[in-house]
Order: sequence, then structure tokens, then C-alpha cells
Amino acid sequence: MTLPLQITLGTALLLVCAILHITALVIGVPVLQALGDRLKTAHKHYRAAALLACGVLVIVLAHTSQIWIWAASVYATGAFADFATSFYFSTTTYTTLGYGDMVLPEGLRNFGTFAAITGLLTFGISTAFLINLIGRIMPRLSEHKH
Repeated sequence: MTLPLQITLGTALLLVCAILHITALVIGVPVLQALGDRLKTAHKHYRAAALLACGVLVIVLAHTSQIWIWAASVYATGAFADFATSFYFSTTTYTTLGYGDMVLPEGLRNFGTFAAITGLLTFGISTAFLINLIGRIMPRLSEHKH
């Protein structure tokens, strides 16, 4: 694959994944609000745990979906003989863990780097989302009823 094509396809996948990630969080916010409303009478620690667990679930589903997209894309290039290897490569690359035991052929390496860029971007968005969620929940845990 030519370098311009690698950059174009990598950028397109990065954009698709970023939009998917943001959409998951935008959909997750009203779900969290509805859950919070349903649990208004619950013990504050139970409510906080449920809201954080739901927030983490939304993030995990968003990241997992993106890894599947990258794995399918890598597999479609024929870089690896089986989907399991493509999924493993995509997971380690997306998380920037990158053991180095699996590498893409030279004509796809630039394409593969966009999976790492996608992971960096969306993990940053996820971190901001969780910090905001925790910031909204934690002050309520310390409130005392009089």
C-alpha cells in the first residue's frame, strides 16, 4: 500500500473511531442521568458505584468496538493470516502497549500507527469523561445529611 493511501485510510479510520467514541459518550450521558434519577433514593455509595460502573461500561464498549474496527481493517489488508492475530495486534497497538512480537509488513506500518494515535486520542477523551463523572459524584458522597 502506498504511503498516501496508508495515511488516507489511517486518517479515515481514526475519524470513524473518534466519532464512534464521542457518540458513545454523548449517548451515555443521558443514560447516566436516567440511572442517577432512578437511583435517587438509593444509598449514596451504591448510587455512586452504579454510576461509575455504568460510565466505565460505556467507555469499555466504545474502546472495544474501535479495536474490532481496527482488527477487521488490519485483517482486510491481509497483513496476518488469521483474525485472532489481527485482533491481538490491533489491541496491543491501540493501547500503545506494542510488545513488538507482531509487526505489520513494511507497506502497512504507517497505516498501523494510526491505531495507536486513535487509542491515545480516545483514551484521553475517556479520561476526561471519567474525571468529570467522578467530579460530579464525589462531592455528593461527602455531603452530610442534617
